[in-house]
Amino acid sequence: MSQVSAGAVIVISSHVVRGSVGNRAAVFALETLGHPVWALPTVVLPWHPGHGRSTRLNFNEADFDHAIDDLIAAPWLPEVKAVLSGYFGNAAQALSVARLVTALREKNPDLLYACDPVIGDAGGLYVPQVTAEAIRDHLIPLASLATPNRYELAWLAGAPLDDNNAIIEAALALGPSRMLVTSAVPMMAGGIGNLYLSGRSALLAEHRSIEGAPNGLGDLLSAVFLSRLLSGMDEERALQLTTASVYEVLARAVKRGSDELTLATDATSLSTPMAMVQMRHLVHPAQRRKN
Repeated sequence: MSQVSAGAVIVISSHVVRGSVGNRAAVFALETLGHPVWALPTVVLPWHPGHGRSTRLNFNEADFDHAIDDLIAAPWLPEVKAVLSGYFGNAAQALSVARLVTALREKNPDLLYACDPVIGDAGGLYVPQVTAEAIRDHLIPLASLATPNRYELAWLAGAPLDDNNAIIEAALALGPSRMLVTSAVPMMAGGIGNLYLSGRSALLAEHRSIEGAPNGLGDLLSAVFLSRLLSGMDEERALQLTTASVYEVLARAVKRGSDELTLATDATSLSTPMAMVQMRHLVHPAQRRKN
């Protein structure tokens, strides 16, 4: 399913030598779906730290900022239709990316910026609080689309999110016009959901929960959903297909006993997923007030 006409995407996140997390997942997904990608790493690691010792290679803050200057001045900027950011090595990088998005929007007001606030999970923050605050204060307000998991959204909103109504209210209060929240509260037994808010729509896409999931699912989902939006696909269909793709990749990796997502083997799951996804329309607060 070629989408080259949808334009290039600048992807800014972590890079691992082995594995399918951060930029490794996002770049593969976007290129598989037909997008030229400009990939900027924020940190480099041999593999995900969850596997054990993984020496972290950091970039000097000034050097990273100078690289952002180069991107802003690049003669090929008209190619770029979107920016996707994920994991940051420090707070200064988030400020640099905010500057990049602002500069690109001055040249192309239609630029789509997807912010995946990779800051934590059920165990709490796994980045310094100052980095999480920089993402919250400087990047979320610029985002056309934000893709937090439920725990990240709870931290960003400063409130516990025990049900989908609370998730919806927190997402609306945070600001981005479109938000895709992973690890939403499932309505089907043994399931897990992605909750998407846009305009007056609240959609829940659910599939069966799978134990022992490798890392990188959030990075993959953000990239695939961004690609679907750039292609002009209807949002409900985009959510359904994206959820199916990620679930299918996950299920196949777990079935093989892999400790990483096996994206190269399962590339067809990104373009033409076959997995079934349960779609539900939830009541949006705007509809409630209208009634």
